[in-house]
Amino acid sequence: MDKYKIASEYFSNGCNCAQAVFAAFADEMGLDKDTSMRISSSFGAGIGRMRHVCGACSGMFMVAGALYGTIEGDGDKAKGEHYALIQDMAQRFKDKNNGTIICSELLAGLAASRSTSPMPDARCPEYYNSRPCAKLVMDAVEIMQEIIAEHNKS
Repeated sequence: MDKYKIASEYFSNGCNCAQAVFAAFADEMGLDKDTSMRISSSFGAGIGRMRHVCGACSGMFMVAGALYGTIEGDGDKAKGEHYALIQDMAQRFKDKNNGTIICSELLAGLAASRSTSPMPDARCPEYYNSRPCAKLVMDAVEIMQEIIAEHNKS
């Protein structure tokens, strides 16, 4: 199934941004949907709704780690190559989104960007219309698909 459609359905059905991106790639990572949802559940709304790194980015970075990450003993060269990949992905996201991967900056101007409450906002039409999160999820899916295609070429 189309990754954009999967991620969009997850997000519009109440999953957080990280879950929507990460779980859309569950099959590539060899994970079932519920496991992928649990793993990524902490990273929504800028990590636990603290408005730090965008959850869509966190989801994308976790997919990259699951597919291309390092393990014990891989060494500094491999770590550096993986970090370079993550930095490249972050830059691609920044290029699409006013130079930032920070949730509070992406939500600038919204009261939600300043909230310190751990409680998520109610998901209603106004929620989806007032913030860029659905677009950010699609941007992360697009970048992840580009990375997978580039890795499949090499």
